[in-house]
Amino acid sequence: MTLLLMAAGSGSRYGKLKQFDDLGPNGEFLMEFGIYDAIKNGFEHIVAITKKEHVSFLHDHLRPRLPENIKLDVLAQEVTDLPEGCSFSGERPKPWGTAHAVWAARNVINGPFVALNADDFYGQSAYENAANFIREHRNDNSYALVGYTLKDTLSVHGSVSRGVCQVDGDNLVSVDEHLKLVPKDDGVYDEGSGNMYTGDEQVSMNFWVCKPSIFEKIESEFRGFLANEELAKTSELYIPKMIQEMLQADEIEVKVVPSGGDWFGVTYSSDREVATDAGKYIAPLWTKG
Repeated sequence: MTLLLMAAGSGSRYGKLKQFDDLGPNGEFLMEFGIYDAIKNGFEHIVAITKKEHVSFLHDHLRPRLPENIKLDVLAQEVTDLPEGCSFSGERPKPWGTAHAVWAARNVINGPFVALNADDFYGQSAYENAANFIREHRNDNSYALVGYTLKDTLSVHGSVSRGVCQVDGDNLVSVDEHLKLVPKDDGVYDEGSGNMYTGDEQVSMNFWVCKPSIFEKIESEFRGFLANEELAKTSELYIPKMIQEMLQADEIEVKVVPSGGDWFGVTYSSDREVATDAGKYIAPLWTKG
């Protein structure tokens, strides 16, 4: 099983590269706790997607810490990484979104994998539940979303974006993005639409269980995307959109797997204090021998 970490973001609201902030008690990056939880639950391959200028740094940071039997690939997400036969002559300051980040790993992943944000803490049970799902659905077309309760994913320091799920039993129907959610009274208020939510809704925190079939889907969408010059200059390709289109085309089914634990992120620099206190782990995190 493979864990794919997306660590190519810029952290504009956080104020610096939060993926490489030493949030742990012994200077660990937040992603290291997720890697630790994944390995504990049987993941044997770690793939980190980052900016080209950070590849050597991140590889040199992680490789000495991980057990020797764990395979590690640190790859760059680059604007120049295009499908064969495609070109892009415009200017663009950053790559084409989370789906493009996942696609960057197409040559090193050949089995089921988990894709998630490197700067979020998903909780130990989320990795256990994802691993169990992979073992039960290794040879079928089932994907999964590890879901969280909306009210448990907010920040007291500002609004957040969340994908609110429509669910039928344990089957995902759709994920609808809401960009400005804040706690209000006993619920959650969407500053964009003016709607109120109970806070008990399931939301996506971008923790997906995928199969290699997603690479072909992303490439197909990417080709059409690049053919539209204006779209390619300003827009991005997102994992949820890829998966929802596959779902609607009956190419896959997507189950919602409860996380069974807590999530937190470091959207704002003031979230750092919470991050450094969360989780119960050995110290130091990585021990050899």
